[in-house]
Order: sequence, then structure tokens, then C-alpha cells
Amino acid sequence: MSKAWTGCKLKSKEFVSSEQHLNTGKNPSKDIFLYTQMRQYGIQKKKAQTVVNDYIARAVPSLLVEKEYDLGEINKVFSSHWLNDRQVAFGTKCNKLMVLDSMTGKLFQIPSIKSSDDSYPADCPCGIHSIALNPSGTLFATGAENTNDLAIYQLPTFDPVMVGERGHTDWIFDISWIDDEFLVTGSRDSRLCLWRVDNADDIDQTSRLQSLQVPEYAIKGPEAVEFCDKANKVRALCYNDNRKELAVLSLNAYFYLWDVETFTARTYRRLFHTKENVCMCVSKERTLYAVGSQSHINLVDPRCPNTLTTIISRYRGGGVRSVSFRDDVLTIGTGVGNILFFDTKAGKYLECGCGHPFTMTVGNGFLSRDENYREFFMDNSYPNAIYTHQFDSTGTRLFAAGGPLPAGLWGNYAGLWH
Repeated sequence: MSKAWTGCKLKSKEFVSSEQHLNTGKNPSKDIFLYTQMRQYGIQKKKAQTVVNDYIARAVPSLLVEKEYDLGEINKVFSSHWLNDRQVAFGTKCNKLMVLDSMTGKLFQIPSIKSSDDSYPADCPCGIHSIALNPSGTLFATGAENTNDLAIYQLPTFDPVMVGERGHTDWIFDISWIDDEFLVTGSRDSRLCLWRVDNADDIDQTSRLQSLQVPEYAIKGPEAVEFCDKANKVRALCYNDNRKELAVLSLNAYFYLWDVETFTARTYRRLFHTKENVCMCVSKERTLYAVGSQSHINLVDPRCPNTLTTIISRYRGGGVRSVSFRDDVLTIGTGVGNILFFDTKAGKYLECGCGHPFTMTVGNGFLSRDENYREFFMDNSYPNAIYTHQFDSTGTRLFAAGGPLPAGLWGNYAGLWH
């Protein structure tokens, strides 16, 4: 061994110190350097992919550039989900289910599944608020033609499989799969419904369609219906299969933990910030839920549900409209056209090279200058709220979409940050 290398060799105590500081999130480049150094001595316990994923989650956002899409005159994108490395499905306020080709920008509309004559539609229907894929990626769940009913499609063909009805009386706000067979919906009527996607031998009834172009599908009622005590509208759901628990968020800031095996609430509490609690996500690896409200994000550890960590939004009053975890980094979509990134391990927002918090500002999108706009909104500017966003499987491309925040405005935005 050369003298030069001997002089550079770290002592064992220094390695212990290095391992303690590895993956702190403060310096991702240094984390990778420390990992490679410790790996040479066989004392590195972390997997290489974990270190790389952490680096990607922190380094990629500042490298992304926007590619905005023309969605025509549809109204507000409320939900979205990557179908594969090229296609994104999204649902709109005007109750359209669309598939976007991220390479070409082409749009394809998926016909909504019709409910039976026994289903009574909700008053003032307000579009598709949720899209969810089952764990195996073979079934696609969203809202039906009646916004209080559930629609299940087969992937990748989008053949209709089932419509779930007679469970909710108002809009379905969120959907969460428990496994490949069972899923839960949460609604504006403050109820949770448990559904089962059966095989052909167990269905209640089937559709009676005259057209041969639409395959026959099942029509089913829920397996169970439960009312969320104290909840004013069930706004968001998150399932953590590591703990077999379903987190439920109400608009009036009640946070519930439900046992999915008994379909009963284990515990609940009211969060500190009570205005506009409309979005939630879960980090299964960190056992942590993030709840977005008007001016704050609450981090809830279900193992200590009475202890909260609060993140103050950099755009207070604009509202947090969407949240998602990518490793330790929390992505935050605001109501004022900005996307932020908070490092939960370092306890601060990701920063630019100059040391200021990094912010992505989305494009103008489409805004209808109709009579309603000219009469009530013409004198002000209205940036697009980010109602939905999702990274692809690589963590290097972010689809973000939404539209103007005021309910009276008609418009849309969708973009791919890559």
C-alpha cells in the first residue's frame, strides 16, 4: 500500500462518525461519497439504491423544466395517475376521464360507466376527484357517470368491469385500494364504503346495454357502509399496508385511523389547523402521514398520533392542494401556481444554489374569458392551483395539473416537468 493512500486512510472512529451522518439529507453528494468510502471497508449496511433514490429525490427537482400541454377547453384537472412510462390518466371537474400521451401530447377520452336506473345522482355533480390503481396494476378505479358512484375499468384496455352504486349520496372525493380485490371510497356525505370487485359468478346484476361496442359489466352495492363520526365531508384517504390501517381526513380537520380488517375506527383526533384540509399522503417507509390545509402541512406519526410536526407553507392563505412523498422529500402543490419541496429529514425546504427555497412556478394554462369571468373576475389575475401531481416510477418526471382556484372560473393547466 502506498504511503499516499496510507495517509488518506480514515480511522475506525471516523468511519463510525461518517456512518452516523450518512443520509442526513443535508448534502446528498456527500452521502454518496461517504457510502462508497465505507463500502470499501465492508461496514456499509445501506443498500446502494436507497442512497441513490435519496439523492434523486433531492437533486432532481432543481433540474426539471416544464413542458406544458394544451388540454383544450376542459375544466380543472382534479386527479391524475401514471399508467406507464408514457401515459397519464386524469379526471376533470367537467366529469371527463382522459388519457394523455406525454410524448405527443395527444388526448384520448375514456367513456364514463353508466349507473343503473336504481342509482340516484348527487345534486350539482362536480367531476372526478380521484383515480386509483390496484396493487397489481390490472384494475383502474375512479368516479362513474354519476359522481356518487364508483367505476372500475380493466387495464390496459379500459373495458368496464363494475359500477358500484347505492353506497354514497354525494360526490366521491377519494378512493384507496386495500388489495387487488377490495377498495374503500370516501365521500362528501361523510361516509366510507367498502367495495369488492367480484368474479362473474358473484355479481348482483349486470348492465343491460343494447350496444355491442360496450362490454357488459357488473352492478354492485357496497360490502359495508360506515359513517365517520364528527366528520364534515370525508376529503382524503391513505392506506398503509405495513400497518393494515386506513387514514381518513375530513374537511373539518378530523384525522382517523381505521382498521381495515374490522372496518372500524381505531382512533381519531382533530388537527390544529382546521381550514381547508383537502389533501393527504403517506410515506410507508417512514410511517408518516402529511396533511395539507390552508396555510400549513401537518406531519402525523400514527405511532404517536397526539404529536404533530407542522410545516408552514411559503404561500400562506393560498392553500395546499396536493401533497406526495418521494423518499424523505415532500412535494407540495399550492393554490397559487407554485410547487414546493420540503426535506423532512433536514427539516427545511429544498434550496437553490443561492440558498433561497426552490420553487417551481407553473404556466398560464387555459382560462375561459366567458361572461362570468368578465362580470366578476376580470380585474384580477388567477394563477393555476395544483390540484394533482405525481412523479413517474423513476422519480425524474413530474406530472402536475389543475386550474384556476375560484369555483366560478373555467380553465385548466397540465404540464410535465422533466
